Amino acid sequence: MSEEAGPSPVAIRPAGPFDLALLAELHAACFAERWDVPALASLLAMPGALALLAGGPLGPGEGPRDEQSPGEQPPGEQPLGFVLLRAIAGEAEIISIGVRPEARRRGIGRRLLAAALAAAAAAGAENLFLEVAADNWQALGLYLSHDFTEVGRRPNYYQRNGGGIMALVLSKPILPRAEGGVR
Repeated sequence: MSEEAGPSPVAIRPAGPFDLALLAELHAACFAERWDVPALASLLAMPGALALLAGGPLGPGEGPRDEQSPGEQPPGEQPLGFVLLRAIAGEAEIISIGVRPEARRRGIGRRLLAAALAAAAAAGAENLFLEVAADNWQALGLYLSHDFTEVGRRPNYYQRNGGGIMALVLSKPILPRAEGGVR
């Protein structure tokens, strides 16, 4: 799937086993609590687990790659973001979604969220769940603009700077009961 954010195209593709180091590097760029390759391998080995990668053109001042190894974006592109999800038994959950700080505000998170919704719908999920830190206003804005609603709270779920941050549990129906398709 290819999508565009302004003048720069962004491609979203499924991630495979060769992408684990790339996913770990992206996760580390996006979050203070980093997931390593074994953790990601274990997560993606679960039934119904899926990872999607977003890649786009290199930024100004960065040279093109000469060769591509398994698990790398195509030449002239760099990994910009990812989403990890799991769809099983009629429900789906976004386990993690992130965009490199230098690539934010380009619509990449919105595209990854749409791709996750489509993947969950294709897997037969009726609802998509996710958790977000209550102080993550940018992510909350994205999810609320996609009609997610709060269905729960987890006090002190995220630990930062010696204190606890509440996690909001959000949900969105993705398959109408009678029709089928993302709503």
